[in-house]
Amino acid sequence: MAKRITIDPITRIEGHLRVDVQVDNNTVTNAWASCTMWRGIENILKGRDPRDAWLFTQRFCGVCTTVHAMASVRAVEDALKLEIPLNAQYIRNLILIAHALHDHIVHFYQLSALDWVDVLQIPKADPAATSKLAESLSPWFRNSRNELKQAQDRVNAVAASGQLGIFANGYWGHPAMRLSPDVNLLAFSHYMQALEYQRKALQIVGILGSKTPHIQNLTPGGVSNAIDLDSQSALNMERLEMIRGLFAEVARFVNEVYLVDVCAVASMYPDWFKIGSGVTNYLAVPDLPLDSRGSSYDLPGGYIGAGGLRTFQTASDDAFRRGVTEDVTHAYYTGDKPLHPWEGETNPQFTGWNGDEKYSWVKAPRFNGEPAQVGPLAQVLIGYTQGHALTKKYVGAAAEKVHAISGIQLQPAMLHSTLGRHAARAIRAGMLAELAQKHLDLLTNNIAKGDYSVYNAPVFPSHEVEGVGTHEAPRGTLSHWIVIKDEKIKNYQAVVPSTWNASPRDQNNAHGPYEASLLHTPLARPEEPLEVLRTVHSFDPCMACACHTFDPSGKKIATVNIL
Repeated sequence: MAKRITIDPITRIEGHLRVDVQVDNNTVTNAWASCTMWRGIENILKGRDPRDAWLFTQRFCGVCTTVHAMASVRAVEDALKLEIPLNAQYIRNLILIAHALHDHIVHFYQLSALDWVDVLQIPKADPAATSKLAESLSPWFRNSRNELKQAQDRVNAVAASGQLGIFANGYWGHPAMRLSPDVNLLAFSHYMQALEYQRKALQIVGILGSKTPHIQNLTPGGVSNAIDLDSQSALNMERLEMIRGLFAEVARFVNEVYLVDVCAVASMYPDWFKIGSGVTNYLAVPDLPLDSRGSSYDLPGGYIGAGGLRTFQTASDDAFRRGVTEDVTHAYYTGDKPLHPWEGETNPQFTGWNGDEKYSWVKAPRFNGEPAQVGPLAQVLIGYTQGHALTKKYVGAAAEKVHAISGIQLQPAMLHSTLGRHAARAIRAGMLAELAQKHLDLLTNNIAKGDYSVYNAPVFPSHEVEGVGTHEAPRGTLSHWIVIKDEKIKNYQAVVPSTWNASPRDQNNAHGPYEASLLHTPLARPEEPLEVLRTVHSFDPCMACACHTFDPSGKKIATVNIL
């Protein structure tokens, strides 16, 4: 007999997400992803100076602030056809790389690992045997028996206290958990270490961006970082070398811990390479520009659909600009047809949850009328299909590690899965860690040539202009769309990664990626839907970017003066 299970809220994510699944014979037969907040910043921006937009859009989220700031200034620059000094491009790239490394590390360890790791099995582990196992997997210098014993002691102390804190509500002992006590201990030790190394990545964002979250160094036309090799109050060689050292530490953690742990988990849950596929149309935009015009990039973009691969050479590719629309058939907004973002509307119309009608504050983005999955998996598959050398290098490294641990031959087709999304994110982290040193070298070499420029002043035309700013953010393709008239914002729309992935059904009743990925998922215990959480968490949901606050009764909570 079919029954419906509601998980509200989905925890260990940013924001508020509800997932409903219909279960028949312990298998998911239908799914609904519902965002339970409303985002209204687009409406706040109308009539404002376009140069201020990035300061507002950072407030879409309290974590992924940097990515919205970057997409916003790029949207204005695209509308004005404004070139960016090389130093500014490289500084921006380094900030984006550091932010993404922080995000990927936190996602796997703090937000997803406990879907696979049974904390209450850790007291049964043998630290000496765990250390020996760890040394067989990686040369990581912090896999010693003493460090592992310290991690085990922490768990034992929490368990003895009777107050499990953040570990209180895990599905411990669930039949879908199958790691040995020693592997659980190793993963938990790295969970604790990850807190240190994600912080090192954020130090880089803070050094270059002046603070984090909500960086302060951007402006349409460049950055506000003063470069002066003789000044202690400017970007000098001492700071650049400090950044180099921090990147090196993070890179070592990514390659010797994060990538290895993901491959180890994958080796012990091989059936999860067959679960969670869902939408297999993939979208990514090129990123990390290498010149002032944005005509070449280090990361490739494109679209994989039924017609095969379509490559985007630049972030302003006409195929991308024309292909994006947003549908509100099942979202809490007014409107009766899909709209291009430059013509988009964000007018709320809350009607209450109804799975047959409207049930989410997230719109349904579509590319050429079809749902598309975005995120590291999309970027890795698109890069691999294009023959992108760096992507193939790290896909190969992951495949070799999985094979060495388990004998499994990891094929690209296996990445269409829940575990595939985790593998792709670790692969992307390895790529970014390598690119960090390249872009730091590009910056220091350009400064050494005597180029200290960081800003080109924008000039606004008298006629109406449109622009789109894109970034391949940690969760996938992010685009900000702006219409400027009389030097003011006429319209503004943000189409963000979690909007693509968490989208409800569209006018054709096609599922969004979260929903589609849950179909056919087997549940060992429907009353404890761990398997649903594994797949949803594999996307790294960030609902705060997809929506914002709302009182369902319609009551005014507060009036806030914005600048």
